[in-house]
Amino acid sequence: MAGALELINEANDIKKIKPSDYNILAEEIRDYLIENISKTGGHLASNLGTVELTMALHLYLDFPKDKLIWDVGHQAYTHKLLTGRKNEFKSLRTFEGLSGFPKRKESCCDSFDTGHSSTSISAAMGLVQARDIKGTNERVVAVIGDGALSGGMAFEALNNAAALKSNLTIILNDNKMSISENVGGMANYLGKLRTGDKYINLKHKVEKALNNVPGVGHIIADKVRKSKDSIKRLVIPGMLFEDMGLTYIGPIDGHNLSELQMALSSASKARKAVIVHVVTQKGRGYKPAEKNPSQFHGVEAFDVKTGKNIKAKKGAAYTEVFSEAVLELGEKHEDVVAITAAMPSGTGLNQFKKKYPDRFFDVGIAEEHAVTFAAGLASGGMKPVVAIYSTFLQRAYDQIVHDVCIGSLPVIFAIDRAGLVGNDGETHQGIFDISYLTHIPNLTVMAPKNGKELKDMLDFAYDFNGPVAIRYPRGKAFEGLKEYNTPLVYGKCEILYNSIQEAESTEAKKRRIVILAAGSMVETGDEVSKTLINEGLEITFVNIRFLKPFDMDMLQEMAENHDIWVTMEENVRRGGIGEMVAGYLIDRGFRDIRLLNISLPDQFIEQGDVGVLKEKFELDAASLVNRIRNFVNNIE
Repeated sequence: MAGALELINEANDIKKIKPSDYNILAEEIRDYLIENISKTGGHLASNLGTVELTMALHLYLDFPKDKLIWDVGHQAYTHKLLTGRKNEFKSLRTFEGLSGFPKRKESCCDSFDTGHSSTSISAAMGLVQARDIKGTNERVVAVIGDGALSGGMAFEALNNAAALKSNLTIILNDNKMSISENVGGMANYLGKLRTGDKYINLKHKVEKALNNVPGVGHIIADKVRKSKDSIKRLVIPGMLFEDMGLTYIGPIDGHNLSELQMALSSASKARKAVIVHVVTQKGRGYKPAEKNPSQFHGVEAFDVKTGKNIKAKKGAAYTEVFSEAVLELGEKHEDVVAITAAMPSGTGLNQFKKKYPDRFFDVGIAEEHAVTFAAGLASGGMKPVVAIYSTFLQRAYDQIVHDVCIGSLPVIFAIDRAGLVGNDGETHQGIFDISYLTHIPNLTVMAPKNGKELKDMLDFAYDFNGPVAIRYPRGKAFEGLKEYNTPLVYGKCEILYNSIQEAESTEAKKRRIVILAAGSMVETGDEVSKTLINEGLEITFVNIRFLKPFDMDMLQEMAENHDIWVTMEENVRRGGIGEMVAGYLIDRGFRDIRLLNISLPDQFIEQGDVGVLKEKFELDAASLVNRIRNFVNNIE
């Protein structure tokens, strides 16, 4: 006999499943997720916690007509399975495979591309207004987690949603047991009662009748209304939302399908925005994930029986190097404080948090606030270190410019996941930060060649009286080139080595090559340079170090005796180091120098293993050797 999941091959097939088989389907979905994610890696705990919620939404909605927006989107795996993507699931998060996030180009059942937090309510508001303008009748549902609700954008959207005159259902997925105390059946009853047809009709009739009483009717109606609201405040945990003008239902057991279906049905009757508070258990159905949901939030391939990572650890990651370095900095200096936006573990600040709890601040998913908060700390005499992923720091661009850099405040930005990050794809690649940071006045931007230099840069940033950004990649810290340890001097690069020989003829000088590598590309550039030197080419290899200010003296020196220049960076081409160097050469009139700009194309980069992506975009060592060799050979 076929399993329940086998019967689902396209959107809305879940409605063919007998209600008596819903629990079987939920169990099969969990088994399927665990089996596949253990091989591909991905977001496990959040998806295990939303199986019944997703099933209820699919029983309630009609795809692709109705619109479902997942905040962040990493919990949409069950949604993918229920919309005909089951057979593609083995390719999850791989190159040219299934994305780990909702993608409109992947399915017409994905109504909005997501990846960053706190966006779903705003997007859903737009879809609701578009529906109302067009006069159509599709249902719109946004799902947002309790963590994402801490983002300022979510509150802005809630404030705006209060003015709606048509239905929008907002699912608050509370997977931290409970935001407010669960008062059980009374809260559920009152929530359903407030949006039920009988109650709404009775309320309107009573208010109309009272208002028609001459002289005192409107006064009595107003007192009844105020009395009703006072009673609500005593028994209903969602009065914050009610006071904003939203209807609140909940808390609802997020693993009880019948309760979820009743709540969704009730919410659909209101001609306004309705919050349905759903309590779910992260990691449900898999003991290791239930015990440690944060560890199983985003996982690499793992052994299902033990829950342990399959890949053997090889050397410290840049995040771990930073973790040790910032801890040492905190030990040496009592004015050092550390800030993160809901990612103390991901950014490596957990140890700092444990040792210096009074100097550690997790502001929640609020990158804008994190940056301006850091500016305030700096104004108060502290030395804040703000650790945020490159892709998320984009959200605080205005605060970096306006609140930190205009006043040249001594804030240190520790930018993790700079460059290609791999399997999370387009929304998470850190390939824009060189472009959006290096044009900001007063901001110093640095990139270390290895783990040792990252530590040195953090010490340098502490001593420097102004804002400093240090960008470093995901993954294992490069351990090579330790013999090159030139002390950091502001705005100066590091010439690592060269194979330049004295040449008498001008023709010989034309074959001299300088390779300028930034950050993560120093490791690749080292391999490339040594290969080309062994082939007989004359190479000067430079670790840029300071992306801003750039070492103009070094450029002048290189221009005098190198006619072939190669720049290497893990950033998009536009606004990157290569374009800056090209501008320098043009401005100074070096028309005869040939420049090869090694960078990423100006496009969003899809998911895939970092090694695979580097091969595709020819940023791996073998491809670069060929590119440089061909470039040199094609020079007349």
